[in-house]
Amino acid sequence: MTIKKITTLFLFIASFSIVAQQKITLEEIWSGAFRTKGMDELHAMKNTNQYTVLDFNRTSRSMQIDLYDFATLEKISTLIDTKDFQELSSIDSYTFDKTESKILLATNSSPIFRHSFIADYFVYDIKSKSLKKFTEKQIQEPTFSSDGSKIAYAFENNLYIYDVITQTHLQITQDGKKNAIINGITDWVYEEEFAFVKAFDWNKTGDKIAFIRFDETDVPEFSMDIYNEGLYPTQTVFKYPKAGEKNALVSLHIYDLKTNVSTKIDLGNYSDFYIPRIEWTNEANTLSAQIMNRHQNNLDLHFIDAVSGKTKIVLNEKDKAYVDITDNLTFLVDNSFIWTSEKDGFNHVYHYDKNGKLQNQITKGDWEVTAYYGYDEKNKTIYYQSVENGSINRDVYSINISGKKKTKLTTKTGTNDATFSPNFQYFINTYSSATNAPLYTLNESKTGKELKKIQSNEELEAKVATYDIAPKEFFTLTTSKGYTLNAWSIKPKDFDTSKKYPVLMYQYSGPGSQQVANQWNSANDYWYYMLAQKGYIVICVDGRGTGFKGADFKKVTYKELGKYEVEDQIDAAKEIAKYNYVDPSRIGIWGWSYGGFMSSNCILKGNDVFKTAIAVAPVTSWRYYDSIYTERYMQTPQENASGYDNNSPINHVEKLKGNYLLIHGTADDNVHVQNTMKMIEALVQANKQFDWAIYPDKNHGIYGGKTRLQLYTKMTNFLLEKL
Repeated sequence: MTIKKITTLFLFIASFSIVAQQKITLEEIWSGAFRTKGMDELHAMKNTNQYTVLDFNRTSRSMQIDLYDFATLEKISTLIDTKDFQELSSIDSYTFDKTESKILLATNSSPIFRHSFIADYFVYDIKSKSLKKFTEKQIQEPTFSSDGSKIAYAFENNLYIYDVITQTHLQITQDGKKNAIINGITDWVYEEEFAFVKAFDWNKTGDKIAFIRFDETDVPEFSMDIYNEGLYPTQTVFKYPKAGEKNALVSLHIYDLKTNVSTKIDLGNYSDFYIPRIEWTNEANTLSAQIMNRHQNNLDLHFIDAVSGKTKIVLNEKDKAYVDITDNLTFLVDNSFIWTSEKDGFNHVYHYDKNGKLQNQITKGDWEVTAYYGYDEKNKTIYYQSVENGSINRDVYSINISGKKKTKLTTKTGTNDATFSPNFQYFINTYSSATNAPLYTLNESKTGKELKKIQSNEELEAKVATYDIAPKEFFTLTTSKGYTLNAWSIKPKDFDTSKKYPVLMYQYSGPGSQQVANQWNSANDYWYYMLAQKGYIVICVDGRGTGFKGADFKKVTYKELGKYEVEDQIDAAKEIAKYNYVDPSRIGIWGWSYGGFMSSNCILKGNDVFKTAIAVAPVTSWRYYDSIYTERYMQTPQENASGYDNNSPINHVEKLKGNYLLIHGTADDNVHVQNTMKMIEALVQANKQFDWAIYPDKNHGIYGGKTRLQLYTKMTNFLLEKL
């Protein structure tokens, strides 16, 4: 072989080696280099066997709502393209009227809190291709009436109705006032913890609107300084009920468009209660309302006669710990209803008649239903998602409403999620696993047979394969106390059992949560792969209190948040320390939010186990967190002082031995920076050395511009130096 040929071969091998062993960088992770392709704003139509997707044309820099056929996946038409309308800069979200002939389009959205926002709204008529901005105000939650002739919306804490035909506005509440009275929109704590914003609903004939009114007058205020670019900071002040403090007083009202009269509904002898859901049934004059006590361990489902105002309780749920709120309540044609409940120890589907009499428990077993998709009246078939194939996996199933003829519709092990066609003939399945990037396929609903591939991420899979990383491994870990816990690990590609590796543990651990799930990579996973390339093993363990393994496993932490979860992380770390390839003197732990609460407790209570901890946006005392979330799991501080204080990291700062990094954003409306400031002061007075970083004007997510890159660079450098 000539020297030239040898040199060429050497260069080829060297270049191949570089390609095959690329290193992940933080710049790549936070620039979107590993972003997946998906189907944005996928909506199944109601009246035709079609669906819409919000697309973006990079060439024209415009957005389109495209209509597709479920059976063929062929694009039928573009319903609207922003390039045709100068006044429509973008489409942030969209909803159809009942006839699907008009679309409500949101643009120029401005966020308020996690779910809420104000925006400019337009009505688009598909047939005439006319676009109309029906109010110059930035409004909230506009919603078509059943016949599409009217739109109800909220503006500055009051409710309005816009008549599409006469083009007139009617204000139906008058007393809305910031930080005092809210009509038809939830307050901060309902939005965050009951996960809804629109607290009003049209009935089936479009002549009545039910709404919840919030009186926040006596709720304590929280203030945040906003530093901006100005000479003086500004201040944001909002009502935030902390644990044990006064909540908003809620009341239920029905506005009759025929009489223009609003009626307050007498719900009975409740005091200090919640209305976490309202929904009109299929009977135009029957409204459903879920009423829950402050402890959230008793829920009554009321049916309310809108004409007489009389109410009756058709269903009651009690629990020794708490009852979870869902959006699974579904009314069938005969006004019987589907309900999900954990009352037999696992979350399952139930069918009740219109008077609340149990007809059947449809699903049964020592596994959880994780999503309810709908009911096919024609074939008397219910579609749902569950963890029957292992708590880290998700599959789609069908079952007859009688509880018979159960069919598993998905075959690939991992996480499957479905969007069904209106006639339930087809579903679009979204599948991913730890080793398979998201794949969208068209499937037939009777057998689950895959008919066609819609969208895949093979390019991303191929790209990830060029990096020097080993796939995530799932396993179970049994602690010294005998608890078997789900776990995963990410190891260096050149892992050698004869070496001793440092370990970083990641967890969240909040009630009903799950981090050990067989699904595609998050941005954090790429960070873990990067750390593995630097010689670390990353391990995640879901301890007691996390979800999808039954009510007892989840609710064991009741009244003791931070006790059993911390025990499990410490015990898991002790087991990991026994692995012959782990350096027991170099085990660290990190987490965000609830996970930051946990990592703080772990380095204090487990100071002989953990060398290093990072806590981002942590709760440091549940006394500082909101009423609905905290009291659901802890009752009030007045009732359960020891539960609050024994597990607060603030009260254990004298135990700090290792390296501790504390991080928070000053504009965090969720977990207030007060938590970190109190923790800092306690550490200072205990004369403990620690590191901390504060991000001005950043909320609970701590992002924007280069923020995430800077944050993860700081955390990476801290781990390289301290672990």
